[in-house]
Amino acid sequence: MEPITVISILGTLIFILLLVGAPMRPVRWIGFAATRFCIGALLLFLLNAIGNSYDIHIPINTFTALISGIAGLPGIASLVAIEFFILK
Repeated sequence: MEPITVISILGTLIFILLLVGAPMRPVRWIGFAATRFCIGALLLFLLNAIGNSYDIHIPINTFTALISGIAGLPGIASLVAIEFFILK
């Protein structure tokens, strides 16, 4: 596609969205979940970087990132406990 076509389509979609209005509640929930997911992945990365010397490694995937993002530090503690007591 030509760049001018893509820009005109995006401009038209933005104009229609401004006229009609977006349902804000689903957009807010999607943004909240995406933010929590990124925070959870960052926390798991830091845990793996620091916990490498203590033989702690939690894989970073969708499930563990959501658990650590939504539950916070108790979620990370539960993931570490699961790794120590169940998986090892």
